[in-house]
Amino acid sequence: MTDTLRLPAEAAFAAELEALKTGDDSQKPNGWVLSPKAVLTYLVGGKAADGTQITPKYIGNRRLMETAVATLATDRALLLLGVPGTAKSWVSEHLAAAIAGDSTKIIQCTAGTDENQVRYGWNYAQLLAKGPSAEALVPTPLYRAMETGSLCRLEELTRMGSDVQDTLITVLSEKMMPIPELNSAVYASRGFNVIATANNRDKGVNELSSALKRRFNVVVLPLPDSMDQEIEIVSRRVDEMAVSLDLPVPKNVSEEIARVLTIFRELRGGTTGDGKVTLKTPSGSLSTAEAIATVIGGLSQAAWFDGGKLTPESLSPNMIGAIVKDPVQDKVVLEEYLEIVLKKRGDYAAYYAALTEHL
Repeated sequence: MTDTLRLPAEAAFAAELEALKTGDDSQKPNGWVLSPKAVLTYLVGGKAADGTQITPKYIGNRRLMETAVATLATDRALLLLGVPGTAKSWVSEHLAAAIAGDSTKIIQCTAGTDENQVRYGWNYAQLLAKGPSAEALVPTPLYRAMETGSLCRLEELTRMGSDVQDTLITVLSEKMMPIPELNSAVYASRGFNVIATANNRDKGVNELSSALKRRFNVVVLPLPDSMDQEIEIVSRRVDEMAVSLDLPVPKNVSEEIARVLTIFRELRGGTTGDGKVTLKTPSGSLSTAEAIATVIGGLSQAAWFDGGKLTPESLSPNMIGAIVKDPVQDKVVLEEYLEIVLKKRGDYAAYYAALTEHL
């Protein structure tokens, strides 16, 4: 047990990574800690050479992970694209942990991100005292990744302004970053690459220029295909997070996860599971990540206020928070769903009552 709220992937899964490294005699690209085959095993699960069980970090299409790993073994950058909540950041972190042994070189892109936060900044006290110099330069995670030959992660790339995005073009195409103030440049060491994540669903998205898009190989991460697959993903992550948060997991958690996901999948798909009733869809994505957050919120409420019993009453406030992002439009969507669908299902009577009460 550690006092750290959340460890980076390379620390949290250090035993698995070490087991894979010990038995990994396959060829490795320059700067890689593990071979591509071992990285894939780390991502999708399996066994290390010594028999250590490797837990799957991504549950879904294996080919997508093969493509992602193979891309990073070239000089082409990787862009993980998908709607919010499709594990883009999760996959990005674990790829960096397995390939470079360090997932912490990360730039969180926002509307306020400027060139200095992407390329390099300056220590203004040193700059005023000595003028532009190597000592006054403050390296960014991208700069350090180029110097050390490791991976840099750019989260939510399309949140950043288009003019700032395009500062990456020279880095990705020439593998160098000019420093005109010092009349020099930093050249990428072998092993350097970039993993970016982006979605085109949220408001505030800035489209990537065609020049920048060409520098990336795009892997689209979809929402889970089947109900069983999504239940497995949510159950696994809920178990992991409950342990780290010291939350007890009641015996009925799998049952309630299935019910929550049924509601989420029907609302996001715009139709009931049997396809007989067409529904309005809410403004939010109701992704797998939101289902995980909903169940964890319910577990916390159950543990601290409901005697440890996970019930629709514990889950419903968190469900409403996930579904009703627009207090006018989404409330109507949920009200219609409750009356048209949930009210007629006897085994969902408690959910109908709890959601109706809290809405």
